[in-house]
Amino acid sequence: MNALEIKGLVKRFGSHTVIEGLSFEVPENCVYGFIGQNGAGKTTTMKMILGLLKPDEGSIRVYNEQVRYGQTDTNRYIGYLPDVPEFYNYMRPAEYLRLCGEITGCPSGSLKQKSGELLELVGLKNVNKKIGGFSRGMKQRLGFAQALLNEPRLLLCDEPTSALDPVGRKEILDILENIKGKTTVIFSTHILSDVERVCDRIAVLDQGRLRLEGPLDEIKKKHRSGKLLAEFGTEKEAAGFEAMDFVKKTGADVKREGRKVILCSGNTREVQKAILCGLAGMDDMPLKIEVLEPSLENLFMEVVE
Repeated sequence: MNALEIKGLVKRFGSHTVIEGLSFEVPENCVYGFIGQNGAGKTTTMKMILGLLKPDEGSIRVYNEQVRYGQTDTNRYIGYLPDVPEFYNYMRPAEYLRLCGEITGCPSGSLKQKSGELLELVGLKNVNKKIGGFSRGMKQRLGFAQALLNEPRLLLCDEPTSALDPVGRKEILDILENIKGKTTVIFSTHILSDVERVCDRIAVLDQGRLRLEGPLDEIKKKHRSGKLLAEFGTEKEAAGFEAMDFVKKTGADVKREGRKVILCSGNTREVQKAILCGLAGMDDMPLKIEVLEPSLENLFMEVVE
C-alpha cells in the first residue's frame, strides 16, 4: 500500500511555476529522501500535502484519501516537523507535550506514558529545563517527539538536519533509524550523505521537476560505472601492479592516481576475476579491491546540470 500518491502536481506563484508536473508514490513504511537544492520546491510540496497550499493542477492522496486545500481530514495520518519548529519557551519538554496531547485529544490516561516514551526516544527523558534554553539540536529532537505524539502513519520532516552541527545531525539521523519500519517518513534535504545513511528510496527535485526517482540501491546499480579500484599501501606498489602483464591482458583502460589504480571496462566481472587470479602470484597485495558505484552526489550533479 502507498502512504502517499502525487499525480501531475503543478503550483504557480504568479507567473513563476514552482512545481511542474510532479508525480511519485511513497510506499508504506519506507524512509523516502526528497532531495533538492534550496528553492527546488520541496517545502512547497510538503505544504500542499498538508493542505496548507492549493495546487493549481494535479492530485494528492494520503492513504488513498484525497487531500483537499483547507480541509485537513487527511492530516490525522500525518506528523509534521518543519525546518524551524517553534515552541513556548517558558515551558519544559514534558509540559509542552502534555499541552499538544490535550489539544489533539490524546487520552489523558496514556498521555503521560506516551510523552515519557517519546522523550526517551529523542534523548530528552531527563531534561527538565525550559525550552528557551535549548540548543537548535535539542529543539529539533523535541519537534520529533511532538510530531510522533499521535502515532502518525506518515511523518513529514522538512530539512531537519540542515542547520545542525555534526553531533546534532547524527542525533536526528539516529532518531530516523529508530522509527524506520514503524512509520513512513518523507525526509526532505539537500545534505546527500544523510540520505545515503537512512533512506530506502529517493526523489531528486530540480526547479520543480522530478529528475530521478526510485529505490536508492537500484538507482546506484543502474548507474554503475564499470570501474574497478585497486588501492595499495604505496605508490611504488601501485605502479608495479599497473605494469603487470595480467593487468594489461584484461583489456581494461588503466589509470593510476597515486596509490590507486582504476580499471575501466564494459565487463567488470571478468576483469575482477582476472585481477584476483593474477594477484595470487604477487608479493604486494592491495589494501582493497572494489567495484566503484556512483555516489549520490555524482548522480545528483548529473541530473541537475
